Amino acid sequence: TDAWGIKVANVEIKHVDLDERMVKAIAKQAEAERTRRAKVIHAEGELQAAEKLMQAAKVLAEQPGAIQLRYMQTLTDIAGDKSSTIVFPIDLLKGFKE
Repeated sequence: TDAWGIKVANVEIKHVDLDERMVKAIAKQAEAERTRRAKVIHAEGELQAAEKLMQAAKVLAEQPGAIQLRYMQTLTDIAGDKSSTIVFPIDLLKGFKE
């Protein structure tokens, strides 16, 4: 527009009519982006869970009786779920003698 001696300071679009196929394509792309973000968030959560499990395994490995105590805590949790029978391996107590 400079060649014509006109200076354009601002251009504004008031209304745009889109073809229905274009609207569907935009909606499909938006859905794909939401799905992608959800997968990334889920993967990050899985990574954090794996790191915490690795830390817990290291802590349990440092103390010989720790895994037995954790097992008994799990049995206590199961007993609160209206269970009447719990199988308790006798050799589990051998870890406390060490």
